[in-house]
Amino acid sequence: MSLFKKYKPSAPPKGCEGLEIRTESSTCTGETVIGFYDPVSKKLLCSELVRSSEDIEAFCRKYGRESVKKK
Repeated sequence: MSLFKKYKPSAPPKGCEGLEIRTESSTCTGETVIGFYDPVSKKLLCSELVRSSEDIEAFCRKYGRESVKKK
């Protein structure tokens, strides 16, 4: 048995399947969040706070995605 198993990405949360990952920044505070963008409601679903580019990469790896659109 190996201690270092290959990381297996998890499935997107329910309701976020097929949605693109996008980051959004606040104009007031400069705070950045990442999540699944719903074009119908124009909102980020399952959003998380981003403090660095490593957080963005980790979010994408978590769900097995590669690209992120910025708004």
